[in-house]
Amino acid sequence: MKKEETTPTCVDCGTQNCKWKDRTYPEFCPTTHLEEDDLRWALERYEEGNNHAIMVASAEVEYEGYCQWTRVQEIMEFARKIDAKKIGIAHCIGLINEARIFARILRANGFEPYAVICKVAGKAKSSIGIPQACESIGAAMCNPILQARLLNEAHTDLNVVIGLCVGHDSLFYKYSDAYVTTLVTKDRVTGNNPAAALYTAQSYYKKKFHLEEKR
Repeated sequence: MKKEETTPTCVDCGTQNCKWKDRTYPEFCPTTHLEEDDLRWALERYEEGNNHAIMVASAEVEYEGYCQWTRVQEIMEFARKIDAKKIGIAHCIGLINEARIFARILRANGFEPYAVICKVAGKAKSSIGIPQACESIGAAMCNPILQARLLNEAHTDLNVVIGLCVGHDSLFYKYSDAYVTTLVTKDRVTGNNPAAALYTAQSYYKKKFHLEEKR
């Protein structure tokens, strides 16, 4: 069977010369094919609103805590740098304990946490047209848009996601007025460490991901 042709992108690059500058760019590199208008547009966006402050704070946190601070520490330092006092927590009901611990840490460090759980309002999944079969693992729907709205109404300065489902997190990001960062990405199989599946993609998960070489 003829192998389908794919368009090479950054994951297919072996040089990362955009960082190192002493290597060779591959022929397909977007840096060397970049339209000046696209670059100009992006750079101009960093001057809009708080975007520049966010970029500076992010770079400083990376530099100051490089390989020293945990993600929890990085979030708090980032919040301080952008003067975020009220921290919204959009969390999964399955990670309520983790959300409680994080809220306790925030309070101990001078922040005001405000949390909204995913099942807020307690509406049935089938009430909005989700197939009733999905209720077999829990009847109450997740409500990321309402989570975002309630945090917007609470006027949070920065929102933190803890374990929202795939897709629900997308909707939360879309409707949140405040900037959003993620503390925990849920993975029920790997103990909330989704990268574990990538680290074992050439061993334990090779068959599951259909990575066996075709003969």
